[in-house]
Amino acid sequence: MRTVILLAVLIAAAAALIYLFVRSRKTAAPPPAPAPLRDPFADSGPQGDPRAIKVGDMLDIGIERVWVRGTLRLSEGGWQWAEHFVDEGGTGQRRWLSVEEDPDVRMVLWTSRPDLDVVPGPATLTVDGVTYRLVERGTASYRSEGTTGLRASGGMDYVDYQAPSGERLAFERFDHGSWEASVGTELTPATVTVYPGGN
Repeated sequence: MRTVILLAVLIAAAAALIYLFVRSRKTAAPPPAPAPLRDPFADSGPQGDPRAIKVGDMLDIGIERVWVRGTLRLSEGGWQWAEHFVDEGGTGQRRWLSVEEDPDVRMVLWTSRPDLDVVPGPATLTVDGVTYRLVERGTASYRSEGTTGLRASGGMDYVDYQAPSGERLAFERFDHGSWEASVGTELTPATVTVYPGGN
């Protein structure tokens, strides 16, 4: 009889332990999911919003520091983009940074090439040993801010070429003037830092 009672107590104790164990597993909160791993060397994007660049802002482009002297706000149909004329400290080069959303932000640093004796039109053009293919042409309206050398508003025509390596060749003419040639290099967002200027 004593053995039967002892056996019943052990069975009851085991059942109680099993019950408590199952109940604790049902009510325990699941462990938090581990945070996703992040590449510390990944492209972290630009500091400041390049879509908001304006006259008076300072930009770091790679290791170079420039100031925005003038801005053209361009529109064609529902498409809008900007060209920011920059001063890089008296070298005499006419340069600008174009910024557009397509749908990601795309930036190209352009340098004027008044020495080129070519005009747009052919399907391909070769400049300095690089062959460029026609990719786009159109007509846009502009609004001028700051020092651009242009009227407050007007119209412009453009023709864009691109090489297989990604290099750019562009032609622009403002208010039915003569064509101006420029070469450009596309920039990655992480290479441009925007420091907003004062109001």
